[in-house]
Amino acid sequence: MPFPLKSVRAMYPALADGHAYLDGAAGTQVPRPVIDAIATAYRTGIGNVGGAFPASHRSDAIVAACRAAVADLVGGQAGGVLLGPNMTTLTYRLARAIAGPGDEVVVSRLDHDANVRPWTQVGATVRWAEVDPVTGELPVEQYADLINERTRVVAVTAASNILGTRPDVPAIAELAHQAGALVYVDGVHATPHGPVDMRALGADFYATSAYKWSGPHIGAVVADPALLETIRPDKLASSADTVPERFETGTAAFADLDGVTAAVDHLAAMVPGPGGRRERLLASMAAAEEHEQALFRVLLAGLETMPHVTVYGKPARRTATAYFNVAGHTPRGVAEHLARLGVNVWNGHNYAWELTGALGIRDSGGAVRAGLVHYNDRTDVDRLLEGVARLG
Repeated sequence: MPFPLKSVRAMYPALADGHAYLDGAAGTQVPRPVIDAIATAYRTGIGNVGGAFPASHRSDAIVAACRAAVADLVGGQAGGVLLGPNMTTLTYRLARAIAGPGDEVVVSRLDHDANVRPWTQVGATVRWAEVDPVTGELPVEQYADLINERTRVVAVTAASNILGTRPDVPAIAELAHQAGALVYVDGVHATPHGPVDMRALGADFYATSAYKWSGPHIGAVVADPALLETIRPDKLASSADTVPERFETGTAAFADLDGVTAAVDHLAAMVPGPGGRRERLLASMAAAEEHEQALFRVLLAGLETMPHVTVYGKPARRTATAYFNVAGHTPRGVAEHLARLGVNVWNGHNYAWELTGALGIRDSGGAVRAGLVHYNDRTDVDRLLEGVARLG
């Protein structure tokens, strides 16, 4: 069935302002069901979990439903879903609990800094996987030399947040598991752009952020509950020592968690079809990916035909994300020019600190990032291309 773009766009109130929202790689807009779910949670009354009264029971149910929804989205188990304010906070917490002096960790120059710095700061020996600066690929072969019996964790992205590169995570994970290492996959940029199966990826941990796929600002990391039982993070003496609760500090944003569930349900319902939520998510996200890639081919071809534009990376598999510079203009200047035309894009390093360094553009302001998500249409792409063409 064709992707029902018109009905999907109608679900997003923010799109009514007429702007071309090509900034989704930094956070998507929110559909009406998510807004309504959060507002309803507050209107109905919620309390902290574990209480004897109905408002507390509602929060208990919200948390359980959120874990189940995230598990369905990524192909994990609800009992292994860790919830927190964002992926970065959760990754720092897990890194300190998993690795330390005497261990080795493998990180990559392709990754967002949130899947680099937490691992390099735990006192372990750090080994680097290098990126090809021309293609934007992360060669798998190098991992055979990087991973050994002392490797505790291999941290790798499922998709670059600026180049869109989708490295061969299953092959990397296989090498890691042969050596007894754990695989921590940053799925923040990958999750919005197609179906996710963390088991097929070989991920022991899969991190994602709801605000990248039409939800509120909530982060999640998903792992096997049995694996989590073996990990002992620092925690308050008075807080729960059960899994997954032992990894979650402080009081949760319960209304936002209700919004996460609504966001997953929204994604599952974009393309009507049979089956349970997991099956509908796989079908819906596959259709959304096909829609995005069709638009991206137009966007990429348009940019690459402009002699005054440099597009970075030529990966074989990528999300619908373009990273480019315009001759004679700073990345910020391009973003400001496009903003005046009603086109929203990002500029800078976008926290791809190591990758922009490898590309040789970090110190000069990085580049411009335009990212497509499922609610973008051809007019968004055409407006971007027209705006960039004016700078030639």
